This record gives sequence, structure tokens and C-alpha cells, in this order.
Amino acid sequence: MELTKKQITFRGKPIEELKKLDVREFAKCLPSRQKRFLLRQFHEMENFLNHTQSKMEKNRPVKTHRRDLIIVPAMIGMKLQIYNGRAFTPIEVRWDMLGHKFGEFAPTRARIKHGKAGVGSTKGTKAKSKK
Repeated sequence: MELTKKQITFRGKPIEELKKLDVREFAKCLPSRQKRFLLRQFHEMENFLNHTQSKMEKNRPVKTHRRDLIIVPAMIGMKLQIYNGRAFTPIEVRWDMLGHKFGEFAPTRARIKHGKAGVGSTKGTKAKSKK
């Protein structure tokens, strides 16, 4: 039995084919909200890609505050650090992140961890604390 590598596709197109597409051509593969955003802001996306390519060549980390940019195929494999309001969250862009925004991978709010109730916080513990 032969082991075959599963071909990775995004909306029916292989990733290698998507990497060759322009930002505006890739926008046609996205749902309407993301398509609209990319078609209106494609110049900002291209500026970001040009800026990151120069930093990647110098082996510097790519830090950004832009949480609203959509991940395009040219970013696959990049190591980015996205600002969440307090610190830079490191992420590596994978193929399954295509079409999502940066902000989805750098949460701004920490997960709440509730502890046990302390003495005096419930009616049952108030009676015990008065002894």
C-alpha cells in the first residue's frame, strides 16, 4: 500500500497555484466580506508584503500592529509578531490561516481562570467565619 500525500487545497485550488496569484486575483477566491476588504485595500497589502520581504532577507522578526490585514498565500511560512495591545504574539503563517485576519491569532483578552470561593464569599462560609 502506497502512502500518498494529501494535496492541500483552498477553495478547490492547490496552494502552489495560489502562491502565483496576485493579491487581487486571490481576492476572487475569498468570501464577500474579505474579498471587498482586499479589493479596496490591496495597495496596503502589497506595501506590507514588500516591507516584510526586505526584513525577511535580513533575518529580522516582522513585527506589526496591523491586526486587520488578511492573510494571503504569499505570507505562508512567514514568522510574524502581531501586537495585541500589551505584547507581540509570535505566529507562523500556515495554509489553513488563509483568508483570516491577523487579529484572530493574537487575542487581546486573556482567558479568565476562576478560583475557588474564599471565606465569607458564600452564605455557608459566613457562618463558619464568625466563630
